[in-house]
Amino acid sequence: MKRLTGVERDAAISAVPEWTLLDEAGGQLQREFVFAGFGPAFAFMTEVALAAERADHHPDWRNVYDRVWVTLTTHDAQGLTQKDVSLAQVMDAAYARRASST
Repeated sequence: MKRLTGVERDAAISAVPEWTLLDEAGGQLQREFVFAGFGPAFAFMTEVALAAERADHHPDWRNVYDRVWVTLTTHDAQGLTQKDVSLAQVMDAAYARRASST
């Protein structure tokens, strides 16, 4: 997987507007998700973990009670790749489903 160029990165991150680009030079995406409690946060992480395993692309993340913080980057490519953007979209969709059910 190759690292996204500046133009590719700009186009890709426009598809995930809730995410913050941390490093303009190489690329990391970051987002905080807030849930109604620990159960929904953990259910979100479980759903995303299964999708990440299928994609063979795993997030750097942490959870405290009702919050999940995520950083996405592709270590092998030393920056942002399409895999990161795709996983961000999976997370956004999972979050939207959970947010609309509360």
